[in-house]
Amino acid sequence: MNEQALRCGHVAIIGRPNVGKSTLLNHLVRQKISITSRKPQTTRNRILGISTEGSAQCLYVDTPGLDRRHGKAINRVMNETVVAVVGEVDVIVLVSERLLWREEDEAVLEALRNARVPVLLAINKVDQIEDKTRLLPHIERMSSLYDFAEIIPVSALGGHNLDLLERKVRELLPEGPFLFPADQVTDATSRFLAAELIREKITRQLGDELPYEVMVEIEKFTREDGVLHINGLIVVDKQGQKRILIGSGGARLKQIGSAARKDMEQAFECKVMLELWVKVRGGHMNEARALKSLRGAS
Repeated sequence: MNEQALRCGHVAIIGRPNVGKSTLLNHLVRQKISITSRKPQTTRNRILGISTEGSAQCLYVDTPGLDRRHGKAINRVMNETVVAVVGEVDVIVLVSERLLWREEDEAVLEALRNARVPVLLAINKVDQIEDKTRLLPHIERMSSLYDFAEIIPVSALGGHNLDLLERKVRELLPEGPFLFPADQVTDATSRFLAAELIREKITRQLGDELPYEVMVEIEKFTREDGVLHINGLIVVDKQGQKRILIGSGGARLKQIGSAARKDMEQAFECKVMLELWVKVRGGHMNEARALKSLRGAS
């Protein structure tokens, strides 16, 4: 009996901000590699998640939420990233939310008009739809907007229909050899993951008090006697933001550090000693250094 041909390809996960793209990626690779929060545009970089099952290897690319409303440099880079990814992948998963279809969703769909690869529509958070009879008319409406390869209602958080989504993606992959070992789940470095976990805790705890332009730099990442020692520098724009981050008597920074350390110990499977500092660097998110990092440069 002939062995089944190997399939391997890149799959872009795109959509407007805050529709659940990062949560979907984490569930598809069955490990937390992309940070999540309720704050839009939490994801800034292209995150590659690797899922290998049987004869197929899916290389999922989580992208920043496409946002055309603002002119800041960081938003321009996010949008450039999304548009670039669309031209480089083999399959696209467009993520929308429940029965909602907004102007931002239409802008994302417009970016796909010239796509030459199959596009799947994943309608996320369907578990939050109280009247399920409204779902079928919504699916019919979506099918009239674009020639989707498939429209699949899912719940990234609850795991509903993700097996169907994965199966459809695997069917659409081109034939080819695996590009990564079968047990690898991301191409991101451990330093990058550590920085992202710190940023996630900041965003979750202070999302309404701080702008998303907080940057985290890992200044130390060493293993000594089985213990991982990590020093993280949190960079903000203003002195007032620094005071908010540190909190009364350093309480807020300790909470952020404690929560990040627990996730790091789970991710890196070892004891972690984490130290955090906060520094003010005005206009840092418009610096060439920050924009270079957002484009995925090392």
